[in-house]
Amino acid sequence: MSLVCSISNEVPEHPVVSPRSGAIFEKRLLEKYIVENECDPINGEPLKAEELIEIKTPPIVRPKPPSATSIPATLKMMQDEWDALMLHAFTQRQQLQTARQELSHALYQHDAACRVIARLNKDVAAAREVLATLKPQTGVASIQSSIPQPSIAAEAGGMATQPIEQAGMSAEVIQKLQDKATVLIQERKKKGRTVPEELVSAEKIRGFLTLASHPGLHSASVPGILALDINHSDQSKILTGGNDKNATVFNKDTEQIVAILKGHTKKVTKVIFHPEDDTVITASPDACIRIWNVPTSQTQLLLRCHDGPVTGLSLHPTGDYLLSTSSDKHWAFSDIRTGRLLTKVPDPTDIGLTMAQFHPDGLIFGTGTEDSQVKIWDLKEQSNVANFPGHTGPITAISFSENGYYLATAADDACIKLLDLRKLKNFKTITLDEGYEVKDLCFDQSGTYLAIAGTDIRVYLCKQWQELKGELKVFNDHTALATGVRFGKHAQYVASTSMDRTLKLYGIE
Repeated sequence: MSLVCSISNEVPEHPVVSPRSGAIFEKRLLEKYIVENECDPINGEPLKAEELIEIKTPPIVRPKPPSATSIPATLKMMQDEWDALMLHAFTQRQQLQTARQELSHALYQHDAACRVIARLNKDVAAAREVLATLKPQTGVASIQSSIPQPSIAAEAGGMATQPIEQAGMSAEVIQKLQDKATVLIQERKKKGRTVPEELVSAEKIRGFLTLASHPGLHSASVPGILALDINHSDQSKILTGGNDKNATVFNKDTEQIVAILKGHTKKVTKVIFHPEDDTVITASPDACIRIWNVPTSQTQLLLRCHDGPVTGLSLHPTGDYLLSTSSDKHWAFSDIRTGRLLTKVPDPTDIGLTMAQFHPDGLIFGTGTEDSQVKIWDLKEQSNVANFPGHTGPITAISFSENGYYLATAADDACIKLLDLRKLKNFKTITLDEGYEVKDLCFDQSGTYLAIAGTDIRVYLCKQWQELKGELKVFNDHTALATGVRFGKHAQYVASTSMDRTLKLYGIE
């Protein structure tokens, strides 16, 4: 077995052993290293030349020392150069190892710093969101003191709870419903089939762009906006309901939150802006319906007319009555002025209800069921007068056209059905892409356009009140499932909400 120098990797002429590392070296190389560094080359421990241990090996016969002009002298010079090169290479290897360790440590510190920065950015975003929801509302205190509370909120705590007993559909209530329907029918006849001059044309809708995106209306910790409505009397105000159990009133013109309505114990799935009063209505799977005073952000009426999650809400054209459906297999009709439950009717097939929508005249309404049925009810008689089968899966959305002739319906089957209420038949089906989910439907106030919210946002044009001729525009801006869509007045803009926690506005720049 040959001995190899740890510095030069060659067989040493005079091998020695370092007592510090136990490694073997060429004596002359190690002595030079000790003179320069005073330590062991391997582990860096202090070492003196006197401590070296020589190893007895058979002597190597070497030529006599030549003169400086001889070839052996040249070889000796080359040997010295080689020794110096080996020492330098060894030092470089040690420095490389040290640099590798330092680089590894620096990369670890950089990774840790990136994680800290990401966490801080998330905290800053959450803080900004909280700050946006807590912006002072000028004059709120004075408004709260100057606006008288309704009589139904005179109980302790400023909130009245609706009695469970049914008051019944009195002759006075039925006459009020009939009078309102008569007025609406006469107004519709005067309008005929003409559309408002201010209505945005189909060509302009094709050119709609995303005007704004607002992600800060609801909590980021429980993302998702589930419901949407627009104030008919003040088109700048938009109402949303979220997974965070809150409803938010937002002013799109000032881009400020007007009110945050907190009180539900579960997510808010249905919202309605009252067309005349400064109040909003919300519903939740917590089986409660709340009527809120927007200036005070307080619940002024709490309706408990269902035993299960509330799945549908619709306000009667009079603005005085509310229709609600629930998975408890009942629909309820309540007076929001007096806080009375007028009637509560079970579904004859004993199936849970998923949707509710008043006909524009207010004398009939539609409901969706969990077994794919769309049912039409006579409000005065409280009876089921027509059924529309054909869907697959629970009904997810229904919407009446403004003229009262047509009803658009959707379910978990990737299609939209258009129903003719005069002939009681399905006259057209829009088949969407396989797997397409529909969460909301909405006709504009003239009945000219139909919007769909789900996998994306789509706007269709209704021609001659008879059939849909094709989609005008598709918006793919949302990064998650869209849950709500509404038209502004005269279709001047379109608003949509999504599980991505954003409210988006589309229109002409």
